[in-house]
Amino acid sequence: MAESTATGPNSSLDGRRALVTGAASGIGLACAEALSAAGALVTVADVNADAARAAAERIGGMAWAVDLSDTSALEDLTLEVDILVNNAGFQSVAAIEAFPPETFRTMLRVMLEAPFLLIRAALPAMYAQGFGRIVNISSVHGVRASPYKAAYVTIKHGLEGLSKVAALEGGPHGVTSNCVRPGYVRTPLVERQIDDQAAVHGITPDEVVERIMLTQPAIKRLVEPAEVAELVVWLAGPSAGFVNGASYAIDGGWTAR
Repeated sequence: MAESTATGPNSSLDGRRALVTGAASGIGLACAEALSAAGALVTVADVNADAARAAAERIGGMAWAVDLSDTSALEDLTLEVDILVNNAGFQSVAAIEAFPPETFRTMLRVMLEAPFLLIRAALPAMYAQGFGRIVNISSVHGVRASPYKAAYVTIKHGLEGLSKVAALEGGPHGVTSNCVRPGYVRTPLVERQIDDQAAVHGITPDEVVERIMLTQPAIKRLVEPAEVAELVVWLAGPSAGFVNGASYAIDGGWTAR
């Protein structure tokens, strides 16, 4: 697979190797594209093998078809990457008493246990070279709660904690770990949950956007994936070397309340 050919003022990541999970669509794809444009050689990791290969071909990267819910297969993994973006995830909306336990467990594996295992796999090589960037795609729900999202809220709160521990352990070795906390992003994941939210709340899909998704932000629109990706690229680059253990809100003012 051809390496990225990005050059010029935006090539801040020339020679860096990046791994982005859930990178075949949504925020992950935007991150993969932006990291590649900045000069990194990107591995597109996704459960959808065909979509991962297609995305990797478009950006001149590599594809890794991986089911992150199979966490036992990740326990002995070794990663040699400079930048790790933990993004993969999915949503399920239901009241706690109706929330399927297996769905809760699967979400926990994909969105919290797998990031732990990938960080664990990447740290030795990062430590050896004295450089590493870990960026965890959290959510406004990493610091706030919403009803009917028991698994997602629990997991994102946990990811924030994991990121801080990695920051404290990695900092002395030149490895930083930070979170990005978007509000509702214009992605397939958000679009799919609109109907679920409508059913749970007994309202129309349009009312979900107006009365639930856009109630808290001061800026009344969804976040664009490219906006999240630009922040990720900055955190992965040389200018953010002293940024560690932080969690950056990109939520239109939601958490300013």
